[in-house]
Amino acid sequence: MDRRLTPFSGRVALEALRGRVAADAFVAGEAGAVAVPLADLCAAPGGARDRQVAMGEPLVVVERRAGHVFVQMGKDGYCGWLAEAEVGPEMVATHWVAVRGTHLYPEPRVQAREKAALPFGARLAVTGGDAKWAEAAGGFVPAMHLRRIGDGFHDPVAVAELFLGAPYLWGGNSAAGVDCSGLVQAAFLACGRACPGDSDMQAAMGAEVAPGAALRRGDLVFWKGHVAMMVDAARIIHANGHSMDVRIEGLEAAMARIAAQGGGDVTGRRRV
Repeated sequence: MDRRLTPFSGRVALEALRGRVAADAFVAGEAGAVAVPLADLCAAPGGARDRQVAMGEPLVVVERRAGHVFVQMGKDGYCGWLAEAEVGPEMVATHWVAVRGTHLYPEPRVQAREKAALPFGARLAVTGGDAKWAEAAGGFVPAMHLRRIGDGFHDPVAVAELFLGAPYLWGGNSAAGVDCSGLVQAAFLACGRACPGDSDMQAAMGAEVAPGAALRRGDLVFWKGHVAMMVDAARIIHANGHSMDVRIEGLEAAMARIAAQGGGDVTGRRRV
């Protein structure tokens, strides 16, 4: 089983795994949500970052251990460790941040000093406000930066383009830093389309584009450890470690550069 998708901390597992893993205990799990603007989901307590998760994203708590919490994320099933302070109670979100990023303010006033930066995709329970400001737990957010839960985009490429110029960050999932698979996941989830978190998982999405067939907008192109999205028949958008940002470039040029750098040839082309 892929440890990234297996809700087993090494000691405690969800009931669904009974008979499949040797756990000390099996639990039903506790519903919760990410309680901070952006958190690192780690492979071990305080360890290396696998991915990032945003405020309000639903999760299931599997185990609490010495200030850390092993969770399974609701959006994609990804499992890992968060700091205990980054996990809050279950939340019924009403809206989500549908722009590259926004801020949480202590009062509905543009001159107020912001309390926190909220990334694209963060989820909020809006309790009041007006046409300009939405009131949520902890403060106020510009209402024009939000959409209601269920009100998504229709074009993943247009979503990816919101991140143009964002710096590259291994395991990153926000415009403050994003990697290739984080960009693809953000784009598809914002359009209401299921998408796993890592490029090797994304390589199983959709159907293979036949060799020689023309690629079109939204198709995914894979190399070993890397994924890009077609903007049109000739150009890709991707977060990459060469330019260290999100940018658009020609597919043929990217293929030649990656091969010259030892990254190999394209390993797959998928239509989702």
